[in-house]
Amino acid sequence: MNRELAQENITMDRSSATGQLMFHLFASFAEFERNLVRERTEAGRIVAKDRGRFGGKPEKLGEKEQQMIQTFLSPPPIKDIAQILKISRTTVYRYLQK
Repeated sequence: MNRELAQENITMDRSSATGQLMFHLFASFAEFERNLVRERTEAGRIVAKDRGRFGGKPEKLGEKEQQMIQTFLSPPPIKDIAQILKISRTTVYRYLQK
């Protein structure tokens, strides 16, 4: 297998023992660096989580706005409807059954 690695004026012939050694050394260093980056990233995530910070996009609606939406989407209690209309709860139930 006669392959060459060429980047920035560096030529490496993988057909020789020295070339194979250099190729494996560079591959090992690249893997080592990738593992270091992964460890640092994970450590940063843990620190951020401990500080109460979470990744991702912040929510557009706060808790107050979310509660308002739930209030609008949920039906009002029968008791409140009866009080507003000044009728009995039985009348409200009777109307809803129609």
